[in-house]
Amino acid sequence: MERAPQAAVEPANRAQPSYTFPLTVVTALFFMWGLLTSLNDILIPHLKSVYNLTYVQAMMVNLAFFSGYFLLSIPAGALIRRIGYKAGAVVGLAVCAVGAALFYPAATSVYALFLFALFVLAAGITILQVAANPYVTVLGEPATASSRLNLTQALNSFGTFVGPPVGGYLILSHISTVADPNNMTAAEKLAQAQAVQGPYLGLAATLAILAILFAVIRLPIIRDEDTGTARTGSILQQKRLMLGVLAIFLYVGAEVSIGSFLINYMGDKSIAGFTPEIGANYVAYYWGGAMVGRFIGSAVMRTISPGKVLAFNAAVCIALLVATTFGHGHFAMWAVLAVGLFNSIMFPTIFSMSVHELGPQTSQGSGLLVMAIAGGAVVPVLQAQAADMIGLQPSFLVPAACYAFILYFGAKYARMYVDVKAV
Repeated sequence: MERAPQAAVEPANRAQPSYTFPLTVVTALFFMWGLLTSLNDILIPHLKSVYNLTYVQAMMVNLAFFSGYFLLSIPAGALIRRIGYKAGAVVGLAVCAVGAALFYPAATSVYALFLFALFVLAAGITILQVAANPYVTVLGEPATASSRLNLTQALNSFGTFVGPPVGGYLILSHISTVADPNNMTAAEKLAQAQAVQGPYLGLAATLAILAILFAVIRLPIIRDEDTGTARTGSILQQKRLMLGVLAIFLYVGAEVSIGSFLINYMGDKSIAGFTPEIGANYVAYYWGGAMVGRFIGSAVMRTISPGKVLAFNAAVCIALLVATTFGHGHFAMWAVLAVGLFNSIMFPTIFSMSVHELGPQTSQGSGLLVMAIAGGAVVPVLQAQAADMIGLQPSFLVPAACYAFILYFGAKYARMYVDVKAV
């Protein structure tokens, strides 16, 4: 998701080696953390049913997961500087594997252990985010680095696309077999909770295999470059960056919050009346739209400034969420799913505009923007509070308010022209 830090490669041989297999392994990392992140949209309705949670309690899934970005981004960077990028990727994969494996005992324990397992999983993904991105730029010719970055981001989006239907089939199909989740016996609740054991043990094994592959394959040695340029004032004095940090916080929060409520929203009889398993298949349209829209947006921004495209997309998202709030039936359902298409360009566009012309402060600014991903922990809880108080459908005005600020940010810097391909 984030821009790769500046890095240099220490050449081990004069002849250019083939990095096809290593690039394949690195690209698999992007797919895996996209899939793991989107599975939260499956876990939320599943755990809500098993433990008979309120919306606020169910949104602790996102709080546990996305708080990892805020708490661990800086420690992850320090770890990578100490042990190196390759070892860091191995550690990140190993931590992810441990987090996924913890779902097995969590299924026979309390809800809090699920939240701890998610935090461990997020810790591993945070380390991977810092360690894996630089390899994409160095595994091949410099002239094609941008193309490789787009490829890995597409695979990340593909992971978020396939995660919901796969998770729905493996996990949520068990919910639909229960006539009244609120009146389940202890034995039925245990059986429901254990539905996550098989899928997450499979993910743990896959992550462990990737860790082994990453440890044994040959990769170039990456070291951070020292620009030797003095900082020019406090990073907090960079107004556009600070506005961008808030925009990233609100964007990720809105995107994650909408995805987290989709299955429950589509289960409402006034909307679609879908079972959780069927609803999970439709969640894929939300994330798939983001994947498709990114390619469309990249072409559009060749002729239109990123700020104008960002403002337009935010305005459309607001209109769609108003339709989601006050509409009914399949019209309202497709309105909320269409938000994913217009989300597509927001993260890379906000990111690029925020760090534009920061010079030697770019790395520091990037770190602040990555920490702002913690919005995915906060906004869903705010919408959950609204859902518990005024109802699920009106609660979608919360993410609509988030897009209002993004509209302001895009309009304020509508005349900027920056490259967003490599984000």
